[in-house]
Amino acid sequence: MATDDETIDEELEEAEAAERSDRIEFRGGKWMSAFPIAFFILWAIVQSGLLRIGDTTGLVAGMLIALIIGMLFAKGSWKAYANTIFEGMTRRVAATAVVAWLWAGMFAATIQTGGFVGGLVWAATVLEIGAALFPAITFILAALLATGIGTGYGTTVAFTTLFFPAGVLLGANPVLLFGAILSGAVFGDNLAPVSDTTIVSAVTQDSDIGGVVASRFKYAIVAAVIAFAAYVVAGNAMSGVDVAGQFREVFVANSEPGGLLHLLSIFVVIATAVSGRHIVEAISWGIIVAFLINVVFGLASFSDMVVFNAPRDAAVAQSLSFLPFVELVGTEEVGVGGSLYSGAEGFFPLIVLTLLIVAGAQIMIRGGGFAALQDWLLDSVATSVRRAETSMVLGTAIVNAMITINTAAEIAIAPYIARLGERFNINGYRRANILDANTSALGYIFPWSGGVLVGFAAMQGLPNQYDWFTRSMIVNPAEVWPFVFHGWLLVTVFLVAALTGFGREYTSDREVKEVARV
Repeated sequence: MATDDETIDEELEEAEAAERSDRIEFRGGKWMSAFPIAFFILWAIVQSGLLRIGDTTGLVAGMLIALIIGMLFAKGSWKAYANTIFEGMTRRVAATAVVAWLWAGMFAATIQTGGFVGGLVWAATVLEIGAALFPAITFILAALLATGIGTGYGTTVAFTTLFFPAGVLLGANPVLLFGAILSGAVFGDNLAPVSDTTIVSAVTQDSDIGGVVASRFKYAIVAAVIAFAAYVVAGNAMSGVDVAGQFREVFVANSEPGGLLHLLSIFVVIATAVSGRHIVEAISWGIIVAFLINVVFGLASFSDMVVFNAPRDAAVAQSLSFLPFVELVGTEEVGVGGSLYSGAEGFFPLIVLTLLIVAGAQIMIRGGGFAALQDWLLDSVATSVRRAETSMVLGTAIVNAMITINTAAEIAIAPYIARLGERFNINGYRRANILDANTSALGYIFPWSGGVLVGFAAMQGLPNQYDWFTRSMIVNPAEVWPFVFHGWLLVTVFLVAALTGFGREYTSDREVKEVARV
C-alpha cells in the first residue's frame, strides 16, 4: 500500500499514544491479552487448513467469537476492553488498507469489463508464451507494477482479477500462479520508495527513504532472481487444471488485442503514483481513463460499468429509462450493478475482518502482550549482535503471524527493532531493511494474512465473470503459502545475513544522510 509521510507520522503518534494510555489487565497476566489473536489464528488454521473451507465470512465469525471470549478474561469493567475494540477499528492503517482494496477493486473490474483479460490471452498466444512460463512472467510484471505504484495489495487485486484467469485458461497451475502474483506484490511492497512499509521502516529507524531503498536492493534482487528461476522450473513441473475444451477454444479464438488499450490505464496509475500523488488519486485517474477507453472504443457500455436496475412498474424509472445507466428489470433483478459496484462489493467481508483483527492487535498492545514479547526477546534471546539480528527476523515473523496487515505489524514491532538495534549499535539502514523485508514478505504468506485474503476475495468473483471459470479453480489460502517463492527467499536472505553478517553495518560505518554507498 502507498501513503504519504504525514499519514505515517500520524499513525505512529497514534500507536505511541496507545502505549501511553491506561492498560487493560487480564486474568492470567499480560500474555492473556494475546488470546483473541491466538484464537483467531487457531480458527483460521482449522477452517482453511484442516477443513479446507475458504470462506472470509467464516473468518469474520471466528474473530468476533475471539473478541467476545477474550472479554471474559479482562479484569474490572469491560468498558475499557470495548473501547479498545473501537480504538483499533478506527486506526488509520486499517482504513488505508480498506481504501486501497476498494479503489483497486473498482479499477481492476473496470478494465476487466473492457476485455483486458482477452487482450492478455491474445498477446500470450501471439508471443507463444505457454503455461510453463506464464507464472514467471506474471511474477516479473506484478513486481514492476507493485514497485511503480507502491501498493502490493492493489497489485494483488489487479493481477488476481486479470492475469490469474488468463493464466488458468492458458494452462498454468492456479496455485503456482497465485503464488507468483503474491511474490510480485512482496517485491514491490519491499522495494517501492512510495510504499507505506518502506516509509514506516525508514521513519521508525531514523533513516532516510532514499538510503534505505538503495541499501536493500542487493537483498531484494538476489531473492528475485532465484524466485524467477524457481517459477520457471515449477511452471514446467506443475500442470494446470482442465478447462472445457470448447470454452478454451472459443475464448482464445475470440480474444482480441483491443483490451490491451487498458495498458494505458495502468500506465496512468503508475505515472501518477510515481510523480508523488496519493495512491487514491492515482487509481482514481486510472478508473477515469479506463471508463473513457471502454466507452470511446466500444469495449464496454456505460451500463457495464454502472447501472441502476429499477423495477418496470416504477413510474420515475420509466421516465428515466432513456439514460444509459438506468435499465428496467423484473422485481427479482432489482439492484445496482456494473464493474464499479462489483469491484468494490467483493471486499466487504474482508474489510470487516481486517478491522476486527486490528482491534484484536490493539487489545494485545493495551494489555501488555506486545511489550512482554519484546522484553522477552530483548532479555532472553538477543545476547549478541548475531542473535540480536536473528531475533529481529523472528520477532517480525511472530508479529506478522498475529497481525494480518503488514503495515500495522510493522508499526507494532518497530520500537523493539529500534531499541535492539541501538543496544548493539546496528545501523538504521540495516534495521529498516530487516524490519521491512520480513513484514513485506510474511504479509503475503500466512493463509490468514491480508495480502493472501485480498487476492482470495478478488478470485471469488471470477466464476461470475467467465462461464468457463469454476469454483474448483479458486485457490484455497491454505494451499498457496509454499509457493510464494520471493517471500520465503527474502526472509531466508535476511536470516542468512543475520547469521553470517552479510551486509551488516554499524552506526559508525556510515552517516544516516549518506545514500550512495550500498
